[in-house]
Amino acid sequence: MKIAVSAEGPFLESKVGQRFGTSKYFVIVDKETMAFESIPNPGASSTRGAGVQAIVLVVSKKVDTVLTGYCSPTAMGHLTKNGIKIVTGVEGIVNEAVARYKESELKNITKVDHKPDSWTSENNKAALAGAFKSSARQFVNILPTLAGVVLLIGLFNVLISKEILSLVFSGDAVFDTLWGACFGSIFAGNPVNSYVIGGELLKYGVSLFAVTAVIVAWVTVGLVQIPAEISALGRKFAVVRNVVSFFMSIAVAGVTVTVLNLMNS
Repeated sequence: MKIAVSAEGPFLESKVGQRFGTSKYFVIVDKETMAFESIPNPGASSTRGAGVQAIVLVVSKKVDTVLTGYCSPTAMGHLTKNGIKIVTGVEGIVNEAVARYKESELKNITKVDHKPDSWTSENNKAALAGAFKSSARQFVNILPTLAGVVLLIGLFNVLISKEILSLVFSGDAVFDTLWGACFGSIFAGNPVNSYVIGGELLKYGVSLFAVTAVIVAWVTVGLVQIPAEISALGRKFAVVRNVVSFFMSIAVAGVTVTVLNLMNS
């Protein structure tokens, strides 16, 4: 009998994964011998279709039982249709979870004839806990970006004046686009910051040609990171890619603003 345990690591001593579809590994254990095989979950790094990939993997390994923290009703339906039993609400270490299952300390809350749209209290608790954890992680991840945006707006308003910008951006579409591409190529940071700078430039009367060039070059050209790019991908590739991206940012800015003007006319 083969038991698949969603896990955060590839070992029997790893922590049980709390979500079937996005756990980093599946540790497949032979119930009798405790021999095991660890398989990375292809859905762990996917933003879409994570559950489907996990289901296909588990079914292909011909397991009899799945132990996990939480499994969505849809995934349960597909697994049970393939004769696989699911035990949810599992916590702790993989080998301990298997041992508890062998000793019948874990109740099989899903039978083969289970209807995927029926929720138990255990499902609701696990889903709620998973949602809170996911929201907290996303909030923590986005905090640096939010802080950078606020600081960037403040620095821009303090250090850059309309007079300084008027010396650089004269209103000529060709030269403004060129200067915009130059500035976008030099600066580095989160792409979101380019939108902040673009918005501030528009407030100061800089043309849309220049702003578009700044945003495109910011994202595609990286003079600050070029030493690292040369080290990783080679000098020729890095130089050619940055030069092509620079001229493409000018072309994209011209085409974008021209099309926008035609649409508004």
